[in-house]
Amino acid sequence: MCNGWQLLLTKGPGQVQFWFIALLIGAAAGIAAAGFRIAIFWLQGLLYGVDDILHLHTFARSLAWYWILLIPVAGGLLVGFILSRFTRDHRVRSVADVIEGAALNDGRVEVREGLASAVASWITLSSGGSSGREGPVVHLAGVISTWVSDRIKADAVTGRDLLGCAVAAAVSASFNAPIAGALFAMEVVLRHFAVNAFAPIVIASVAGTVVSRLTFGDVTEFTLTDSSALEFYVELPAYLILGLVAGLVAVALMRSVFVADEFGSWLQRRVGLPAVLRPAAAGLLLGGIAIFYPHIIGVGYETTAAALTGKLLLHEAIIFAVIKVAALAITLGGRMGGGVFSPSLMVGALTGLSFGMIATAVFPDVSGSETLYALAGMGAVAAAVLGAPISTTLIVFELTGDWQTGLAVMVAVSMSTALASQLVARSFFLTTLARRNIHLAAGPQTYLLSTVRVARLTRDLTEKGPATEQACWQLIEQGIYVDGAATLASAMPIFDKGGASFLPVVTLWSDGRPPELLGALHHVDALKAYNKALAATAAEEHR
Repeated sequence: MCNGWQLLLTKGPGQVQFWFIALLIGAAAGIAAAGFRIAIFWLQGLLYGVDDILHLHTFARSLAWYWILLIPVAGGLLVGFILSRFTRDHRVRSVADVIEGAALNDGRVEVREGLASAVASWITLSSGGSSGREGPVVHLAGVISTWVSDRIKADAVTGRDLLGCAVAAAVSASFNAPIAGALFAMEVVLRHFAVNAFAPIVIASVAGTVVSRLTFGDVTEFTLTDSSALEFYVELPAYLILGLVAGLVAVALMRSVFVADEFGSWLQRRVGLPAVLRPAAAGLLLGGIAIFYPHIIGVGYETTAAALTGKLLLHEAIIFAVIKVAALAITLGGRMGGGVFSPSLMVGALTGLSFGMIATAVFPDVSGSETLYALAGMGAVAAAVLGAPISTTLIVFELTGDWQTGLAVMVAVSMSTALASQLVARSFFLTTLARRNIHLAAGPQTYLLSTVRVARLTRDLTEKGPATEQACWQLIEQGIYVDGAATLASAMPIFDKGGASFLPVVTLWSDGRPPELLGALHHVDALKAYNKALAATAAEEHR
């Protein structure tokens, strides 16, 4: 029995028994995703006094202006309190942190901070924040898989695959999209398509979808008009151009969020605003916008559906897209909560509809439906933001149930992701990590160095040979040494620059005391550890 359990932990994804764990994690993540959605509906209805949440934007026009203004402020105050109490950096955890956990932390994410972030995002989305619910749900699913991995003491490979199972189920349950959920987990989070991981991830994804369909029914999120067919192949160049436009819009959306975050941090320092009040200040701005444009409240599926069915005028589509980008930047820059998936769908649909209205007006004789442009634009912007062209294309199909328009969507998605990936670090998530000095976009050959600790490779000093105590102190006096708490990401550039065969390993004190010599890191040991990590990663990706 003991040997069987050990086999399950070390060879888990390839074992049939492991699939039952994947099934349970998928069901748990699906329940979490469905519960999160129901909780948003309940609190949103309570705060705004509306019975049909799907038409909240329309109903909000009848509310007194001061309620529209004050509800996001109150929500921001609660969010600020939660984040200041339960996180070190007053930051909501989301998909970027799940990707980091998969790459650098053996498939684990922060549990305490993750639970606090889920609550903060729930309050944000219910009280007028203009972001998406999928990011928090993905991280919440990561919390579930982390708990399981820690309980069974799973190794790094098994922990990552359990994380992939949880993410797949969460995305599937959020969008009623089992195929896209499985591919999203592998394309975005695990960032490989190992065959052995495919079966458990698919099982978990299906489990999440079953939970969603039992809860909400087997219905697509959006319903298209009957005229959403590609009429002429001569239209395809227009979808190439739409893809380029969508790529630029996606880059503008991402950079707006980053600029808003930087500006918010600068302003916070400049005026001495406590971090706990930053979300409330963002809520005040959002409330002011929502008085005139209630479409920014929450996820925005009502406006997205209106764009996909062509129920908006050209100027409305353009204005709503600009306002949504600004509202998303304020929400995330104000350190409230939520994700970028749903907002990118909304902005993409509005962008595509605007483009389609112009295209069909200029070339009416060779143009199909403007709503098809909205569908293609929705996929193109979302794919560029997420850096996930395959899974996003499938999500668009599964969200709408329209598989006849694949050519147009694929053309637009390919162009948008190709352009946007040249202007940012592959995606919103990887760029977010790069801004924290966590560089995953370049691949494992870059980030694996940060997974190996210098202390683990440190040798004791010898009386003979190159790494004597005297030789170490001579290098320290020249400023050539490495901190014992550092990783090979810090040590290898020093080796490359100085050409030494070893580096002194020291403890650095913050009180001004001289460094304490711990031992030596030999270049050959660092290279062996790096090669071993590369080999392990290659073996995992080709299982």
